[in-house]
Amino acid sequence: MRAALITGGNGMLGCAIARSLLEKSCADHVWLGWHRRRESAEQVALEFPGRVHLVPLDVTDRAAWEAAVAQILQIHGAITGLVNNAGFHADGLLATMPVESWTNILRTNLDSVFHGCQAVLPSMISTRYGRIVNVASLSALMAPAGQSNYAAAKAGVVALTQSLAKEMARLNITVNAVCPGFIETEALSAMAPEHRRTAMAQVPMRRFGRPEEVAAAVAFLAGPDASYITGATLKIDGGIL
Repeated sequence: MRAALITGGNGMLGCAIARSLLEKSCADHVWLGWHRRRESAEQVALEFPGRVHLVPLDVTDRAAWEAAVAQILQIHGAITGLVNNAGFHADGLLATMPVESWTNILRTNLDSVFHGCQAVLPSMISTRYGRIVNVASLSALMAPAGQSNYAAAKAGVVALTQSLAKEMARLNITVNAVCPGFIETEALSAMAPEHRRTAMAQVPMRRFGRPEEVAAAVAFLAGPDASYITGATLKIDGGIL
């Protein structure tokens, strides 16, 4: 049974990725890692009875990773997919940024990917098969003012992806990253109207992306048709250059 773990499983993007992996037959079972809230993840579980499972997972806590992976292995025997999707940003100018803002953003967005990859790799190596997709951000490639912490963390995710892809290539384990731009998720919903207008003006398609459009790309990279793609970074941004 192919089992995939998705972090940030209670968010709009995490839920969309779960649906896409199951609908496109990239996984038989999906585990949604949640922290603090699980209502949306529970809804996805109701849509796919017996195929979606919830597991508590604070992605900054190494022990939590070990416990979550152990639970999945006990039931399925192997983990074939990992989508590192959890993350958030706390914007501010570097000159006045609290140290905690820097540390927390790097722990949640970059350290979590390190812990997650280390947690699942023993299973993937033993079966000589795995698909890891890391959700970075367009900020990793086009760092805006006010996001030095978030942009640095996501740029680190891209670099980690490329390095790990080389290390795992001979073992039939692929590691890729996606860099979404402005996507209609919780973060964008909280944006002030004037900031939304400014953001929209940057997008050549003149619309924001949908979580399902990012999820489709993740599902492709996690599926069998992407078996010769590794170390790639895919922009999903409506044409922002």
